[in-house]
Amino acid sequence: MSTENEGAVPSEAKPPTGPQPDSASASGARSPGGPPPAAPPVAPPPPDFAPTAAAPHGGAGGMPPYSSGQPPQHGFGHPGDEPTDRTAPLPPYGSAAHGAPGAGGGAGGWGGPPYGGGGGDPWGLTGNPAPKRRNGGLIAAVLAAALVFGGVGGGVGFWLAGRSDDASTTVSAPGDAGALNRKPTSVSGIAQKALPSVVTIEAQGAGGEGGTGTGFVYDKQGHILTNNHVVASAADGGKLTATFSNGKKYNAEVVGHAQGYDVAVIKLKNASGAPLNPLPLGKSSHVQVGDATIAIGAPFGLSGTVTTGIISAKDRPVASSDGGGASASYMSALQTDASINPGNSGGPLMDAAGNVIGINSAIQSAGNGGGLGGESQQSGSIGLGFAIPIDQAKRVAQDLIKTGKPVYPQIGVQVGMRDTGNGATIAQTGNNGTDAVSPNGPAAKAGLKPGDMITKLDNTVIDSGPTLISEIWQHKPGDEVTLTYKRGGKEHTARVTLGQRTGDK
Repeated sequence: MSTENEGAVPSEAKPPTGPQPDSASASGARSPGGPPPAAPPVAPPPPDFAPTAAAPHGGAGGMPPYSSGQPPQHGFGHPGDEPTDRTAPLPPYGSAAHGAPGAGGGAGGWGGPPYGGGGGDPWGLTGNPAPKRRNGGLIAAVLAAALVFGGVGGGVGFWLAGRSDDASTTVSAPGDAGALNRKPTSVSGIAQKALPSVVTIEAQGAGGEGGTGTGFVYDKQGHILTNNHVVASAADGGKLTATFSNGKKYNAEVVGHAQGYDVAVIKLKNASGAPLNPLPLGKSSHVQVGDATIAIGAPFGLSGTVTTGIISAKDRPVASSDGGGASASYMSALQTDASINPGNSGGPLMDAAGNVIGINSAIQSAGNGGGLGGESQQSGSIGLGFAIPIDQAKRVAQDLIKTGKPVYPQIGVQVGMRDTGNGATIAQTGNNGTDAVSPNGPAAKAGLKPGDMITKLDNTVIDSGPTLISEIWQHKPGDEVTLTYKRGGKEHTARVTLGQRTGDK
């Protein structure tokens, strides 16, 4: 889109120059040989400081168009992915001058002379005025004098102000430091308390690959909670560091990581002197849509960045990957419109009381029309961020600290992962010729068979395989759930006690 005007601003009318023909009388003509008409009164010239016509908005020399980025990436990507630039021009501030022809206005619009009609003298005096009665002429003279004297008065005032040594148009705010004290429950108060417990993580694999993410202090023993995709490259012989807000950097090691949950725990190797103040963990099960949120992290490497928003949805099924071809992670996520970008991964999502309610993990990008997963093109915040609920992350972290391995609840079936909309259908055969329903597994004991379509888990509607997995992983092994499924067009229910699997496959 061009930034130039689509219509031209009419030029200001100019008085005629050189010899001119006789002007017509009020009746239309002057009789031959008659006396010449009286010269029209001359309007006083405007002073030097008289206002001039305002430049039209949106002209070629107006505001430049805004710019943003290239089309963002695929469906759900991690905010730890590498960013790329993007450009998508927005419309310029004005595409046509106000009052210009073709712009919906006449010549006397914003782009025309300030006091007159469609051009001519800037004071609005055009043509030869008709003869006026005596009192009318007196009024006109008084008005003209008022305009002249008013202009002179304004000019004198301007001249005096310009020469005043202590003249100022600024207003100073009162220097009351007490008025700037933020309440502990304000966003500023929460951020000031939380920032010293949030770290920027740098991970580098043995082959040189790696990236930057975020984590936060989990306990006083030096454990840091973060995402698996932030530290996975350094899990086997790589280098890992954690930098606090005071600038102090500590070497760290991976205690355990769960690829399926996208949760990891690292520990500082030498925590002496580190500000190990654990962030308080809230209850993600108590969160409601509309609750205020605060996200802290290092988007694009800018550590200590604080953004705010609300919970825009709950129990959002999300399947995400790190773009490296690894198996997807599944979560029944908290959705927030707080700005989350690459580098926010692993950082805390907090409520209005300063409690951690989730771990920022994934974002939706505008490059894809929707769906779960897919090839990544670019990551960037469009107001759709996803966090792992802290209730689930806490349970996973405890397992990782205790054994170094994640524990997954399961029902013992393999379901289709691409079909969406109606439910999660149990496959006829499993991967590599295995049974789609594990013999003697939880689902088999409850009577489920290949081809059954699971439509509900307890009261949650199941519309796809990823949704089923993310809902199951909200529980822990040994929990009993109710499955609703269809077989042969008829609906059935079954009570299933969840089994377990240890470690990532």
